[in-house]
Amino acid sequence: MQKAIFAGSFDPPTYGHLNVIERCASIFDEILVVIAVNKSKKYLFSEEERISMMRDLVKKWKNVSVHLCSTLIVDFAKKNNVHVLLRGVRNFADFSYEFDLSLLNRGLSSDIDTFFVPTDPEYFVLRSSAIKELASFGGDVSKMVPPIVGKKLHEKFFDKDEASSD
Repeated sequence: MQKAIFAGSFDPPTYGHLNVIERCASIFDEILVVIAVNKSKKYLFSEEERISMMRDLVKKWKNVSVHLCSTLIVDFAKKNNVHVLLRGVRNFADFSYEFDLSLLNRGLSSDIDTFFVPTDPEYFVLRSSAIKELASFGGDVSKMVPPIVGKKLHEKFFDKDEASSD
């Protein structure tokens, strides 16, 4: 049985993330979506919010599960007997960064391989930081994130403002 890990912050989850998951779910027997928890990083969504959204978004794939990880991904992989890491790449800058990271991970654990999954063209420009910025100005993110994520973004940026102006 071939398992793979797709790790990221998923802050927020995007259609690009789901595209990688969907494509890889038809290739691998099991996909472990791993939500990174890094205490030194500032997230818009809490780990509970990110895991809740992602679990809801991947429930249609029976071979996909969602997990939290606050350790090195190679340690999580060893603990779960996984030897493949999946990384989505949109452009050369992504590939360069991910390639360096794959070498680091391979150095930490020689039985870990990284598979690079190029994004489908319609998700080429989806960056979580740009989506959050657009949402913060009330921009339309409906083509970038699923409806439940769009709703959560709106709540983060506007519901607190509307509540305080009442």
